[in-house]
Amino acid sequence: MNQLNHLAIIMDGNGRWAKQRSKLRSSGHEAGAKSLEEIAIFCAKEGIKSLSLYAFSTENWKRPKSEVDFLMNLLSKFLKSKAKMCKENNIKFNVIGDISAFSSEIQDQIYSLKSKTSLNSGLNLNLALNYGSRNEIVRAVNLALENGEKISENTINSHLDTANFGDIDLLIRTGGEQRLSNFLLWQASYAELVFTPTLWPDFTPNELEQIIQNYQNIHRKFGGL
Repeated sequence: MNQLNHLAIIMDGNGRWAKQRSKLRSSGHEAGAKSLEEIAIFCAKEGIKSLSLYAFSTENWKRPKSEVDFLMNLLSKFLKSKAKMCKENNIKFNVIGDISAFSSEIQDQIYSLKSKTSLNSGLNLNLALNYGSRNEIVRAVNLALENGEKISENTINSHLDTANFGDIDLLIRTGGEQRLSNFLLWQASYAELVFTPTLWPDFTPNELEQIIQNYQNIHRKFGGL
């Protein structure tokens, strides 16, 4: 059976979920935040080492200001309220991406939640915020050059935001779209890919469990036979 160490999910479909119910897009994002917590707790209980979730991309700033403002408020509420959840489930919180674009208040909240959960030893919950894989790779190469290192796969790996979590084993995208949208392109080079039509707010631990069971039983070749 394949070991699942690092799971990545592109959480897509909040807006369409809300539209189907004649609700505001903000209702979809709120429902999506609840799904995030349920999936994180499930992964922690299953003994998965790392879970990386695509929450806000470098391109999401292009959305209407009202929606971006709502997402920032929702992020702030999440950061302020999840220390207890993380403690009860032994979850260590981390962020991947360039957080310098966020307000000082949100940056402080990120550092605070990271600090409060730093001694937890279970699931590494990596929230991708202002994240873009091309941006990450460029930052990694520049860091290596600044340190006088020769560019190689190993030096790039060591400077990626996910350096402590390893490559992606399984990448899931909800919502029916079949693209990676600039998410963990380097780390997902040999990841198994699953695209489900289920909209993110409807994505349940039961569906994830079935996907994981299928993953565990496939033959992963990594270029071999």
